[in-house]
Amino acid sequence: MKLLFLMGSSAPVLANAAGPAAVAPLELSDAEWKKRLSPEAYRVLRKHGTEPAGSSPLDKEQRPGVYHCAGCDLPLFSSEAKYDSGTGWPSFHTALPGAVATQLDFKMIWPRTEYHCVRCQGHQGHVFDDGPPPTGKRWCNNGVALRFAPSQA
Repeated sequence: MKLLFLMGSSAPVLANAAGPAAVAPLELSDAEWKKRLSPEAYRVLRKHGTEPAGSSPLDKEQRPGVYHCAGCDLPLFSSEAKYDSGTGWPSFHTALPGAVATQLDFKMIWPRTEYHCVRCQGHQGHVFDDGPPPTGKRWCNNGVALRFAPSQA
């Protein structure tokens, strides 16, 4: 069990705790994840990989709707928080409340803040402090880790 930090919180939480709006954790075996996900989604969500910049059609998606975790279908971001960061990955200035948890990632020379879906612990991407108002955050997400659900009507 990992300690993660819920978005906007400085207190650690257990990785399967969902914060204010309790979300039941989804725990599957590695074999079950491999069956459930495409090889690329498995590499990103379960092995903390990164897809190539510009490879996801979700980077250019502009319709209203909600972006869900591709691993467990938990809603993570509203299209209202999406913006074009110019990085080649879908980017958002705000995550939905209680949907993601963060932890420090030391895979590069400098520490970065990595974030995960609170339900399945699927790796989504990294959050940076170079985003637009109102938060100044850039939630930089792997498109393969998301499923877009367009608004009806």
